[in-house]
Amino acid sequence: MNIFVDADASPVQEEVIQIASKFNLEVTLVKSFSHYSHTNQASNVKTVYVDKGADMADFEIIKRARKGDLIVTQDYGLASLGLGKGCLVIHHKGFQYTDKNIDRLLTTRHASALARRGGLRTKGPKPFTEEDRKKFILLLQKLLTESSL
Repeated sequence: MNIFVDADASPVQEEVIQIASKFNLEVTLVKSFSHYSHTNQASNVKTVYVDKGADMADFEIIKRARKGDLIVTQDYGLASLGLGKGCLVIHHKGFQYTDKNIDRLLTTRHASALARRGGLRTKGPKPFTEEDRKKFILLLQKLLTESSL
């Protein structure tokens, strides 16, 4: 199993790296060149840079991901594509995307986009909290433990 992180705006990159190293798993951080960093990463971490543009990181992750890999993203479209490839997909707020919830999430996203195009204001996502971080860590550890059995 490899772990792919949609890393441009992910607040849980360090947690993913730390937990993955305990399971001897590789982590691939995918981000645009506008987020370039000279930071040295652990030996199990690879950073892939993509051109700036809508969905460039998403396309790169889907190109590289294989059945059974794990994807960390807040993007519902990428989550849907990952599920279609047989990947485990989780959100940084600590919930897992599934075949049962992805249609509802995509429908809600579409309805909000239509409302915004119609001139309505919609609420943005709630701020990321320490409680979200704890939920994410527990979910990631649970999934990795289950997959290593």
